[in-house]
Amino acid sequence: MIKNNERAILAYIDWTGFRDCRFDSSSKLLHDKKNQNNMVNKKLYRCDVCEKMFSRKGSLKRHMLIHTNEKPHSCDVCEKRFKWAASLKGHLLNHTNENPHRCEVCEKTFAKSGHLKTHMLTHTKNKPHGCEICEKKFRQKGSLKRHMLIHTNEKPHSCDVCERRFKWAASLKGHLLNHTNENPHRCEVCEKTFAKSGHLKTHMLTHTKDKPHRCNVCEKGFAQRGNLNVHMFIHTSDKPNRCNVWDKRSNRNGALKRHMLTHTDAKPVECNVCEKRITRSENLKTHMLTHTNEKPYHCVICNQRFHQNGTLKRHMLTHTGTKRHRCSVCEKRFNLIEHLETHMLLHTGEKPYHCVVCDKRFCQNAHLKNTF
Repeated sequence: MIKNNERAILAYIDWTGFRDCRFDSSSKLLHDKKNQNNMVNKKLYRCDVCEKMFSRKGSLKRHMLIHTNEKPHSCDVCEKRFKWAASLKGHLLNHTNENPHRCEVCEKTFAKSGHLKTHMLTHTKNKPHGCEICEKKFRQKGSLKRHMLIHTNEKPHSCDVCERRFKWAASLKGHLLNHTNENPHRCEVCEKTFAKSGHLKTHMLTHTKDKPHRCNVCEKGFAQRGNLNVHMFIHTSDKPNRCNVWDKRSNRNGALKRHMLTHTDAKPVECNVCEKRITRSENLKTHMLTHTNEKPYHCVICNQRFHQNGTLKRHMLTHTGTKRHRCSVCEKRFNLIEHLETHMLLHTGEKPYHCVVCDKRFCQNAHLKNTF
């Protein structure tokens, strides 16, 4: 039975929209009666933008910074600005390298108590937040919210320079460095600089030669788990990424994106020596070696030199005689997967390359080039 004073509180909560209270199974307020009465007498402050309620005027003021995007707190070291004093206080630890919060299990230290709390979940293996669509589980509610953007395909974060949109704020932050050409993260061994801290961490593995992620089929080791995941497609023959023009398939999404440029004829990068246009900046770096005649990669068996590491790897197969790729139709074997893919066109009858002059079609791009 709900008493009269409790019923009045419930009516007040319903009228004001102030719902920062919880109930037990008998619908009684969990707060004690003294706090209930204080809540009724307490003045509430409402945000004029989103109508959220606050019990303190200072809390409302801090909340309003979300809508105005003001950042009144500035770091004296790097001049980075923050909405809240607590955010600035946590940021200053990056300059002092202080990690006052220590894990009692593994003694790992953290700059912020929140980071320690998140870390502690790795010891409990507890993942209470589950996705209702794919049933993937997460330790934090925020991680689940970010994950849900994969299913909804929302991209709420927009670049002010090029208007490109991103699912996550961290992705936008990394993207903005492309416009400023900043590389704030420096390797202490070789002084190479990187735009993102993750890229620096990956680079550091080249100095340690550590490859902790190992394939359980062929025992090849990888510095990153993502590279191992991509490698596993070799054993499964799974190619989930398909070109919608002529059904070429790839096990890497990045490889498909590069392939799609062959259909659009987009070549945004230009060589400043011969004015040749290139599809990607990485390819431009390799192309520049033809002008300098540098061949940094050499075969340890015959000492032949090459512009690209990939060309050297393919060359090495001529010494080993390994032909790992087999045609499923005629069982012919090939050194390279590209040769197998070209060979398969003979069985399917596809001719994806066509002459723009006479419209004759060819299985291989090299055959098309020979017509000119």
